[in-house]
Amino acid sequence: MTPALLVLEDGRVFRGAAYGAEGETFGEMVFNTGMTGYQETLTDPSYARQIVAMTSPHIGNTGINEEDPESGRIQVAGYVVREPARVASNWRATGSLGSALREQGVVGIAIPGTRALTRHLRERGAMRAGVFSGTEALAPGEEALLERVRQSPSMVGADLAREVSTREPYVVPAQGRKRYTVAAVDLGIKAMTPHRLALRGCEVHILPAASTTEEILALDPDGVFFSNGPGDPAAAGYAVDALKGVLDAGVPFFGICFGNQIFGRALGLRTYKLRFGHRGVNQPVQDRETGRVHISAHNHGFAVDAPKDGPFGTPYGPAEVTHVNLNDGCVEGLRLLERPAFSVQYHPEAAAGPHDASGLFDRFCEQMDRRMEGPR
Repeated sequence: MTPALLVLEDGRVFRGAAYGAEGETFGEMVFNTGMTGYQETLTDPSYARQIVAMTSPHIGNTGINEEDPESGRIQVAGYVVREPARVASNWRATGSLGSALREQGVVGIAIPGTRALTRHLRERGAMRAGVFSGTEALAPGEEALLERVRQSPSMVGADLAREVSTREPYVVPAQGRKRYTVAAVDLGIKAMTPHRLALRGCEVHILPAASTTEEILALDPDGVFFSNGPGDPAAAGYAVDALKGVLDAGVPFFGICFGNQIFGRALGLRTYKLRFGHRGVNQPVQDRETGRVHISAHNHGFAVDAPKDGPFGTPYGPAEVTHVNLNDGCVEGLRLLERPAFSVQYHPEAAAGPHDASGLFDRFCEQMDRRMEGPR
């Protein structure tokens, strides 16, 4: 086995064996609590510039396939597991996870202490880290590697949406009869999102992250969607400005994850960095109107700071917090009360699950129906 080190910026070091490509990588150290869906996690653009540790002890058992990726490549900066599968076994598998990591140059490490790492991050918060494997990468010694980690970029202030977004617009056609035209701004969109919309008769026009209001509205869309994505929403002022124009035009709007944060900032709210974020498929979120609790999929390190004690004023009329996280009370959803615009902080498309919140796509379609039936 090739020796490897995981070095955290506070000086904590974990020793293990190389997994995937050998070399070095830097990123924000986070953990994911999902027991399934590692391929979707790895290919989610929201994980750009992050080193992801999986809390589930066995990773890679079902290999990889050509059906589950959420983007065209592995997006994580690095990968940390406890016990990599020695054999991939699944009827859909087209290869092993380890081979895919090596082929795409993703540096990883297998350590016996993923539980200790997770506890450390919960106590100290997400932080910068580096994974180093092989003789050349380890040669400088631990002190020098720690200094390099501390010099690596922070996630605060990072504008990553434009890095992972599509460079050119493209269209995902509706499945069956076309009912709506949706302009979807790609801030780091997952493949399953336009698929869920297409199933509901949406012809989805995927646009680059920096698209302007004029470019969005030039499609004459029935609705506008802002996707999930990586980085600090405070650094994505271009997206906030574009959304303000959409809200001024009164076009139905739906945002998820990063799109929720952009919506919050467009309403004049502040966003802030969570201590260690929400990443996994088991977050309990309560709909404040119905009291129903959704078990939901999350991947975010920032959140919206909004009043939760009733409606609050915005430049677009009154708004309210619609959903809250039952673990820590953070804001999980927003809506305008006098305009067709709402958002959630989690993932209703939820590949590989859960699917409790899939009805939010139907709510978006209902908003578009009402607009199409009434005067424009």
